[in-house]
Amino acid sequence: MSELKKFRLINKVEGLSYIFLLFVAMPLKYMGGFPIATKIAGMIHGVLFIAFVYQLIIATEEVPFSKKEAFIFFIASIIPFGSFYVEAQFKKRD
Repeated sequence: MSELKKFRLINKVEGLSYIFLLFVAMPLKYMGGFPIATKIAGMIHGVLFIAFVYQLIIATEEVPFSKKEAFIFFIASIIPFGSFYVEAQFKKRD
């Protein structure tokens, strides 16, 4: 599997884990009284975020991303639903 495909995969999974953390685990913690939800989802998301940053660095070296693009992809990973923006940018390229 190419580094670009790995990056796109981890981008999707990390983005979905962020959505799950924000819109499922956090309401379970604050409205449902289940603090374990954010501990588990937060830890999974944290590991996936680290994998995303690592894969972004590796993909930037292999694929001709500009530094500006890589920075935008990183910032998009911090914004909810930002990973879908990144995926849309790749679909435009294809």
